[in-house]
Amino acid sequence: MDIGVFLPTGQDQWAAHDPRDLIGFARRSEEAGFSSLFVNDSLLSPRIEPLTMLAAVAPVTERVRLGTGALLPVLRRPVQTAQALASVDLLSGGRLTVAVGAGFPGRFGRPLHELSQVPWERRFARLDETVALWRAIWSGAEEFHGEFHSFAELPSATKPFRAEGPPVWLGGATPAALARTGRHYDGWLPYPPEPADYATGLEAVRTAAREAGRPSEAVTPALFVNVRIDRSAGDARRAMDAYTRANYGLPLADTERIQAFALGTPDEVAATLARYTAAGARHVVARLGALELSDQLDQLERLAALKSAESW
Repeated sequence: MDIGVFLPTGQDQWAAHDPRDLIGFARRSEEAGFSSLFVNDSLLSPRIEPLTMLAAVAPVTERVRLGTGALLPVLRRPVQTAQALASVDLLSGGRLTVAVGAGFPGRFGRPLHELSQVPWERRFARLDETVALWRAIWSGAEEFHGEFHSFAELPSATKPFRAEGPPVWLGGATPAALARTGRHYDGWLPYPPEPADYATGLEAVRTAAREAGRPSEAVTPALFVNVRIDRSAGDARRAMDAYTRANYGLPLADTERIQAFALGTPDEVAATLARYTAAGARHVVARLGALELSDQLDQLERLAALKSAESW
């Protein structure tokens, strides 16, 4: 079982501190034995840009895997992004994992496309082709021809640490996303609100992989989960409600209908996470529900203690 955490790159979390303290947070996460450090991506809220954050963390860590969760390729030019990702992979000694997403409907989707001057329509096909282009560039392909991107001559590009490039995971749990994950991606990073939905989705991913001639174990089963460990379930819910309102503009009661949450005392959080691992999750990435960096560090220590207890 791998357990990782998200770096609190949102401005609300580090505004009262020096943002360079995030480097210390990364170091402490590795010292505490976490397997990975992930970063969010958005243009709709002030935050440290994810690839910049990972480039800063790479030389001050040695073991911990560095990930995006989820990178939104639509925000970037694909050739330059392939170069940036290969560079981070090199600087980290091959520790990069790139989880990607196509954006979401409503206030978290279309505005990103408008800001990036990319059509909202056919965004999933565009995402898949962008990842295929990255892989072509990393492999040294001389040309690429697709529906959205066509290059008669690709430049000689920086090669990533591994010849095949960093693993690319997909976030999403719609039937189409599950099928695409099994066919084309190296991992799955959803956040379904119920463990039963995770188990059903994972079986669909593995079925799609087998039908595409891939071994089912080729897809890493990961989980994006919001975590708050407190003295009581009520305290945890109040703190997480403040977090979701600041992060999404939505109360916890609305957000937990679409995302995975593990809230409450250490035993309650462990029990919830155990239900997801029983459903098949093997790499859990926790987003800590805390608005201040000091509280983030406190939650990090509580989760580290829970991890050390091996109670799930």
